Amino acid sequence: MTETVRPGGVAPGWRAAVVDAANRLGERGLRRLDGYFARRSLVGDAAFFDPERFPWVAAVEARAPLLRREADAVLAEVDGLPNFQDVSTDQYRLTRDDRWKTYFLLGFGFRVDAHLAACPETARALAEIPGVTTAMFSILAPGKHVPPHGGPYKGVLRYHLALRVPEPAAACGIRVRGETRHWVEGESLIFDDVWEHAAWNDTDDWRVVLFVDFLRPLPAPARWLNALVLRIIAWSPFVQDGKARHRDWEARAAALRRARPQT
Repeated sequence: MTETVRPGGVAPGWRAAVVDAANRLGERGLRRLDGYFARRSLVGDAAFFDPERFPWVAAVEARAPLLRREADAVLAEVDGLPNFQDVSTDQYRLTRDDRWKTYFLLGFGFRVDAHLAACPETARALAEIPGVTTAMFSILAPGKHVPPHGGPYKGVLRYHLALRVPEPAAACGIRVRGETRHWVEGESLIFDDVWEHAAWNDTDDWRVVLFVDFLRPLPAPARWLNALVLRIIAWSPFVQDGKARHRDWEARAAALRRARPQT
């Protein structure tokens, strides 16, 4: 059992409240772009998308066994990983326990270099995906449910590569806009997280996916507008706070490693 490292305490304080207010204000502005991007999307406007429409998926799936080994090594230290809401305070709307863990790799220009170095095959797989904005291992504990919610921005799509799916697989799934899918190890799901979606793990073991947000395929000038909006999002208080929180967690984790007895 490893030490639990949490960067921000047990509940959001005044700083998180300010970030949350800014985030809500920003969401209202982003919602005005939803229809525009939906109409111009080169892959349509669906809940789930056929992975074969994305040429890079096959190359990423081919690396799945290697990514699974790296994810298993991360999972061996799961108790020391941050909870999702400890890094992204917006997630307090969805979860307040310690059963949704994250292992961040990339986020709006922020690279967790130590994690990318520890997971070189995952880093190579991410290089295959055009327009990555966020990447992490998303880890759901046994019995964890993520309640229905919708994402803030239609300019990105979400990709899941299933790396560890416990049995029975039918007890572990995701529902988007009323459509339910189940993860299959080594296979991909691509969906629009703006639609209401929920996830669950009603098994006795951990579920791990490579979780990636990437640019929705769009023609110009919609593609240019999307790039501009994402640049603004990257400098938003919400994203900057998440980066600061993760750096704080990294520092705390490093301090704990230095304090461990050498064997």
